[in-house]
Amino acid sequence: MNERTPPIDWLLDSDPAIRWQVMRDLTDAPDGAVAAERARVASEGWGAQLLAARDPDGQWMGGACFPGRGGPPAEGSQPWTSTLPAMMELYDFGLDPTTEAAREMTSQVAANCRWEYDGAPFFDGEVEPCINGRTVTLGAYFGADVSKVVARLLADQLADGGWNCWTENGATVSSFHSTICVLEGLLEYERARGGTPETRAARRGGEEYLLDRSLFRRRSTGEVADDAWLTFSFPTRWHYDVLRGLEYFRAAGVRDPRLGEAIEVVRSKRRDDGTWLLENTHPGAVHFRFEGGDGRPSRWNTLRASRVLDWWDRRG
Repeated sequence: MNERTPPIDWLLDSDPAIRWQVMRDLTDAPDGAVAAERARVASEGWGAQLLAARDPDGQWMGGACFPGRGGPPAEGSQPWTSTLPAMMELYDFGLDPTTEAAREMTSQVAANCRWEYDGAPFFDGEVEPCINGRTVTLGAYFGADVSKVVARLLADQLADGGWNCWTENGATVSSFHSTICVLEGLLEYERARGGTPETRAARRGGEEYLLDRSLFRRRSTGEVADDAWLTFSFPTRWHYDVLRGLEYFRAAGVRDPRLGEAIEVVRSKRRDDGTWLLENTHPGAVHFRFEGGDGRPSRWNTLRASRVLDWWDRRG
């Protein structure tokens, strides 16, 4: 088997959310076939199940992020069933934002969902950059106005180029977790709205923060900042890891030699059968699970890692 060739038949033997992305990114399928498969996300499989799990008012589990708690839960008890993580899963599935299902969902969330932090409307954002970055991703992709959140993120950028969810509590050094969430949001916003010189400059600052650290090292010592970042989960939630970082740079079209070490981390974890394992699943309540569990071959991680390596190896 060619080193860059994943087991396509195995990947295609899955949910429409995976199939259409495999067809688009790893095969020569015609655009019409890809679009037809993508359209099934709203009516079949995981996408349909998640849309059906909504409350009558269009939210999930009665709240934005921490329903019934009023704030972040204790470590290890994160709920992944509320509106923000559910919509992020639909974004990862590639639910077409132009479909009636997506438009209705977005309209209902805009009308009815409020942040537990201060009662502000969902698409006005919250206080933490990691939450606001994902809110911008969702608003930009699904067609809601998130300009207020973008303005806040620009104001919240730290001197080292990144962001940190603890800035309000005095943090002055950025976080990989917060920074990747914001970068993804700003990139989606630029795709939808074209961006501004300010958003592009902010993104470049955040990119440099990660690149200066080879995507996983401490700048001060060169040591691995967190061994967990060398393991690949899905969904990633708010957590950073090397594969998520590389997915961002692929999406942004940023090729930089400082990505090379991270690329080799991904390459080294490819198994002889062309698959990657699911690792480090983040604990917490979920509506349903997409894969068999940690330590088993993962279609999601195989898709994600394969297209990153394909992008990198075709550079030049």
